[in-house]
Amino acid sequence: MAPLLKLMGIMALCFASTFILANAMGWLTLDQIEVWLTEANTLSIGTVALVVVFLLFLDLFIAVPTLSIMMLGGYFAGVYIGGLAAFTGTLLAGAGGYILSDLFGEKIVNIVVKDVQQRKELREKFNRHGVLMILLSRAMPILPEVTACMSGISRMSFIKFMLAWCTVNLPYSFIAAYAGSISSLENPTPAIITAISLTVFFWLGWGLLDRYALKRSSIP
Repeated sequence: MAPLLKLMGIMALCFASTFILANAMGWLTLDQIEVWLTEANTLSIGTVALVVVFLLFLDLFIAVPTLSIMMLGGYFAGVYIGGLAAFTGTLLAGAGGYILSDLFGEKIVNIVVKDVQQRKELREKFNRHGVLMILLSRAMPILPEVTACMSGISRMSFIKFMLAWCTVNLPYSFIAAYAGSISSLENPTPAIITAISLTVFFWLGWGLLDRYALKRSSIP
């Protein structure tokens, strides 16, 4: 299990570094994103949807506050258009991460994990638990992109990956958009409660996965 966690940890650090760099440069801050969506809303709901899709796809390359963007999309565009835009953006990011990693991930794995047998075991272990990892990936930022890339690196079936990805991200996107649609500056409570509830739910799930699946699989 160590090579798998090592590779995932390195990937997480790479994604996290993009967030730190962007914030240090004053790029893609939440206030800035809110201004963009406010301006887009003066044009049309369709423009808001396009901005949401673009920002969530961009999350594959530069970490952005995805849940906040989904909620803002629901706030400005409503639950249906906002939810559809959020799901489309995450779908493109997930598919993009899988495809790019499938094409170029081998070089990264060879650098991080030198031993051929460990590389084989790494792929086998992710394929064994990968679906659960994807389903629980919304436990924390960056983890969804890491699991998407690991799915491509591990040569998980694309259909299997997409089914797992859609299973978690479709309801997640619409729940977030709904919370945003019923929230306001005067009453942000629905958005706050939803954010906390989703985080706790996925963290509990990840804790159970770690306790009953990942640790047991590492026992000889």
